[in-house]
Amino acid sequence: MLRIAALHRYPVKGLSPEPLEAADLAAGSYFPGDRLFAVENGPSGFDPAAPAHQPKIKFLMLMRNEQLARLATRYDDATGTLTIREGGREVLRADLGTREGRLAVEAFFRRFMPDALRGPPKMLAAPEGFRFTDSRRGFVSLINLASVAAIEDMVGAAVDPLRFRGNLQVTGLPPFGELDLVGTELVAETGLRLRVTKRIERCAATNVDPATGERDLAIPRALMQHLGHVDCGVYAEVVAGGPIRCGDTLAVAA
Repeated sequence: MLRIAALHRYPVKGLSPEPLEAADLAAGSYFPGDRLFAVENGPSGFDPAAPAHQPKIKFLMLMRNEQLARLATRYDDATGTLTIREGGREVLRADLGTREGRLAVEAFFRRFMPDALRGPPKMLAAPEGFRFTDSRRGFVSLINLASVAAIEDMVGAAVDPLRFRGNLQVTGLPPFGELDLVGTELVAETGLRLRVTKRIERCAATNVDPATGERDLAIPRALMQHLGHVDCGVYAEVVAGGPIRCGDTLAVAA
């Protein structure tokens, strides 16, 4: 039996997480409010009229742009407003539904990280039915907190689970037991059903402390040295929709 320890969404790819107490998941859809926006790092070829999955290196992201972790961001669904704070101080408030607001965000990143830009930054919004996820089928991501604890032993340091940027943090599994769930379905008492589809391969983004922006660990290397792979966490698809809250349980369907 798995228990939901925490829920998070990431409205803007590469920027900070937003904790949630509950979420309503819809069949065939992504985690609500997740990866709705991305900041293009120079022309990516993304066409909102015909959206196609793009490699994450085409956007600002923690794997290469660790300074993003210094920013605390919040997105308000009701107003479409993105707020960015740095060092506890608000540095930008912009309406992403307006051209002026998107231009303000782009101007901010030109000032904030000029040396990291390959071209003009551009704020992109995901069209209906599309999200800026790392994986083409990365609808919902699950992080096993026992696996994170095992990684702490591997690297000899505390590891914030937020390094793994998952939607659901779960307990109740042995370390890396989530990897054995691929091909199974997880069922909540609310009727929610998740089909676990694939392991998540970890990149250098996990080496960045989400609080300080320091690149202070070597997690994929540790995983490879100890386990012979770089997998931690799994992706799942929503087979049947339903609500989910912190503290809810998920059972493996028979």
